[in-house]
Amino acid sequence: MLDMRRLRVLHELKLRGTLSAVADALAYSPSAVSQQLAQLEREVGVPLVKKVGRRVALTPQGEVLAAHAATLLDGLEAAESAVSQTLASVSGTVRLAVFQSAAHAIIPRAISLVAEQHPQLRVITVEREPDEALFEVSARDFDLVIAEQYPGHTRALRTDLDRVPLGHDAIRLAMPPKPDAADASIAAVADFAASVRTLPWVMEPEGTASRSWAQQLCRHAGFEPDVRFETADLMAHIRLIRSGNAVGLLPDLVWAGEAPSVSLHSLPGNPQREVFTSARPANASRPGVLAVRTALAEAVAEIAP
Repeated sequence: MLDMRRLRVLHELKLRGTLSAVADALAYSPSAVSQQLAQLEREVGVPLVKKVGRRVALTPQGEVLAAHAATLLDGLEAAESAVSQTLASVSGTVRLAVFQSAAHAIIPRAISLVAEQHPQLRVITVEREPDEALFEVSARDFDLVIAEQYPGHTRALRTDLDRVPLGHDAIRLAMPPKPDAADASIAAVADFAASVRTLPWVMEPEGTASRSWAQQLCRHAGFEPDVRFETADLMAHIRLIRSGNAVGLLPDLVWAGEAPSVSLHSLPGNPQREVFTSARPANASRPGVLAVRTALAEAVAEIAP
């Protein structure tokens, strides 16, 4: 009989690629990971891991067994979910990964709703970039993720996760507030390129989906943005824009239903990003995950325009 804990180690190596990453994920020492794999090889009777330069890789037999290990882990998770569905109350812990603007806009109300409706359910929320968070849900570090997708930028299809739409979030040009503005009503920008081509910009870091989308928007309009400020903190974006030091592109969610403190302008084509949640299918029917998803949807409905 193969040991499930050792199969988990093999599965983690398939996911994470290095012994040190597996050790970090499972709170083992690297030598303990190597020992677990060596013992599993003795149990199976064939090599499962081979050295490739300074790294390790799975042998064909290791690949086969890792695929079966993933199926077994899904089965255990589905069994736990089935048991939890027989209980009278929703309890336990749901680990939720979320990107920044959703954390500001959605999470406080959603957590309040969970506390009201399911006081025995514990929700742990951690801020993560969507790409990282989707991987970590797949790797069982989180149970659920709130992620985003920008128009025209399709994320890699993850067949090991489901996908439930949460809503759409308009993205607008944000400029310093006009001194004589009587309200924060949103105006359409007459000429996007002419309005901002010579102004300093604040954008998220290189490599993020939002940065790629923003740069492509500007280039499609015929200019290269002068990015002088680079930060993932959208609150810093707002302060830089509000103080007159930059312009930028902000999603409506960042205001969390409150009045904007900068001048907002609708962009050509009214672009929107899609906000969605993802979970492992074997875990998606767990009452705790369902309860959190319901609370998230209710919170979004409350702040929707």
